[in-house]
Amino acid sequence: MTTEEMLRLKGTFLAPYMQLATALIGKVREGGGNMFRHQLDTMATLIDYGYIDSVLLKASIVHDLIEDVPDFNHNLLLATDFEGPEVYDLVLEVTRFPNETKPEFLTRIRESASREAKILKVADRISNMISLGFVLNVEFIGRYTEETVKYIIPIAEEVNTAMLGELNSLVESRRKYVSVFTNQGTGND
Repeated sequence: MTTEEMLRLKGTFLAPYMQLATALIGKVREGGGNMFRHQLDTMATLIDYGYIDSVLLKASIVHDLIEDVPDFNHNLLLATDFEGPEVYDLVLEVTRFPNETKPEFLTRIRESASREAKILKVADRISNMISLGFVLNVEFIGRYTEETVKYIIPIAEEVNTAMLGELNSLVESRRKYVSVFTNQGTGND
């Protein structure tokens, strides 16, 4: 991070969004931990890839609030600060609505979401793929990995080749794990 980027980031007030995201602390993830830490991990992934846009970073901190906290008052997000409405709009773009299937949701993002929403979704998936290393459900790992290949890899190809490289590496790693586990379980070598 350059000094200029650091100074730009210094003026970004993230704490109010972090406070809102604490509503996710009780939401357990399959690989352990909780959804609050996942939000911060997604933000860290964005910063790691050089994204310091304040709306994008704020949205990353609260990107699962609407989806995972059913009684969340969206007005709190809208009124957080002067960028609240933009953050809210970006969060809505990456929110799966109750009437959407997972394929419909991911296709909607791939086909019609803004560039920022696509970047956020790729960072979110990188965090999720890393967390798969702590998941023991091989069927889930396999299904989630192939979903990444079908829906998220094309988005990453469009928005960030470096993020694409990490996703490809994570996919390869998870496929190896599933293959080894499946072969051990069947007695095949």
